[in-house]
Amino acid sequence: MGLLTIIRKNRMKEKEMRVLFLGLDNAGKTTILKKLNGEDVMSVSPTLGFNIKTFIHSRYTLNIWDVGGQRTLRPYWRNYFEQTDAIVWVVDSGDRLRMSDCKDELHKLLTEDRLTGASLLIFANKQDIQGSLSEGEIRDAIDLNSIRSHNWRLLPCSAITGKNLVEGLDWVVADVARRLYYSTTVVQEMPSQSVAVS
Repeated sequence: MGLLTIIRKNRMKEKEMRVLFLGLDNAGKTTILKKLNGEDVMSVSPTLGFNIKTFIHSRYTLNIWDVGGQRTLRPYWRNYFEQTDAIVWVVDSGDRLRMSDCKDELHKLLTEDRLTGASLLIFANKQDIQGSLSEGEIRDAIDLNSIRSHNWRLLPCSAITGKNLVEGLDWVVADVARRLYYSTTVVQEMPSQSVAVS
């Protein structure tokens, strides 16, 4: 009976993924998570520390850490790196003035040893706003093609309309699962859905 309990616990643990949501302040990290969770996205205040959300998505439990992106908080990001399976980097597509800052912070993040091998999803948020940078412009502005250390994907999205948010989670789960647990085909066969866990 003891061995069976250990095996069950290991299986449950295998189905968990730790995902870190990062990006500059006002990029829309918390709004994206609220939208995925079916919450009101019209009343979001800046994250002054961190939020933790737990989702069940494609039969995996995602423990999501949403960390504030203000300049004063960025030195503390490293406190959240341990055992991270995926990074979701959220870019404000309308913030042309800080694109260089966004690039520098992302590339500095990717040199961290504790994030080695983590899957990297870049959400180009606020695509619903007129004048926002296109997918190609963001790829160039933050120099994504130079990234060789992490498997990455760029997805244009909108936290308000929900465009590409579930597709992004699908990719994160499939990429982490392929790397750590199962083959891609198993993950792709699972239905996509997000369920909040309290």
